[in-house]
Amino acid sequence: MGQSRYQVVITDCDHGYIEEEKKEFGRIGAELILAQVQKEDDLIRACKEADGLINQYALLTRRVLENLPKCKVISRYGVGLDPVDLKAATDLGIIVANVPDYCMDEVSNQTIAMLLALIRKVAFFDRKVKSGQWDFRQGRPMYRLKGRTMGLVGSGRIGLEVAKKIAAFGVKVIAFDPYLAKAPEGIELTDLDTLLKESDFISIHCPLNDSTRHLIGEKAFQKMEKKPLILNTSRGPIIDEKALIQALNKGLVSGAGLDVMEKEPPDPRNPLLKMENVILSPHIGFYSEESISELKRRTAENVSAVLLGKMPRSVANREVIGKTRASISG
Repeated sequence: MGQSRYQVVITDCDHGYIEEEKKEFGRIGAELILAQVQKEDDLIRACKEADGLINQYALLTRRVLENLPKCKVISRYGVGLDPVDLKAATDLGIIVANVPDYCMDEVSNQTIAMLLALIRKVAFFDRKVKSGQWDFRQGRPMYRLKGRTMGLVGSGRIGLEVAKKIAAFGVKVIAFDPYLAKAPEGIELTDLDTLLKESDFISIHCPLNDSTRHLIGEKAFQKMEKKPLILNTSRGPIIDEKALIQALNKGLVSGAGLDVMEKEPPDPRNPLLKMENVILSPHIGFYSEESISELKRRTAENVSAVLLGKMPRSVANREVIGKTRASISG
């Protein structure tokens, strides 16, 4: 066999298989290496000859990127880009791509499922019945869903899906999103303080960055007049977990549904694990067999596009356009 035209390295991947990626890179004659490394020095050694990277959790710091002279593109498995130093990548002319519209149905369904389970106290009653207790009065009070208000913190693609689905239950939707100039259909835009005050349910759908880390903290909980249910299927650190625990203990909020946490997996001593009005799942909102297959294929296609001289479908650091290492035809 002749030498491959390109080398692509998957820094790390916990999916258990890479058949979709092999198929895509076989199509363009690229060598694919699954490195399974996360430490800086290991990343530099494994990726120093790579023309393109696929990344899951490994932190691609400025130091790492400065030592990858051939790298033209990084494509991340997923929507969030927190493991990648975007400014460093842009400074170095490396295109960073993601798959921003995958798993919208799965995450929005996870949000709605957690809300319904909390409203109807499904997990609570399941535990009671299985322990031999058959008494609906243990779950009092319970309230009707129709006529309530859901506040979305962030109303991007997934937030919009949640809004569309919850509206079918007769729920009003308001949203705080500083990046939107115009309210999407069916959503009323508002400021964060108003959302905290007026919402019966608050659902997190914003990215994690310096401005959103601990956005929902002690001060925010104190402004929640309706003792809302809190839902988070985005990123754990957007909620200050210690403040959430205090708010639950003080009755400032009625319950929480968390698919993500500040530390994953959580410390076994975390009080949230023992609270009956808290539902937890292991960062599973993204998952279905179909969504994983789509994610892997499209993540690989982003890299292939750049190596073949084209822009990928989604460029996260658009400032890099016009000054990339890659030879882009248009």
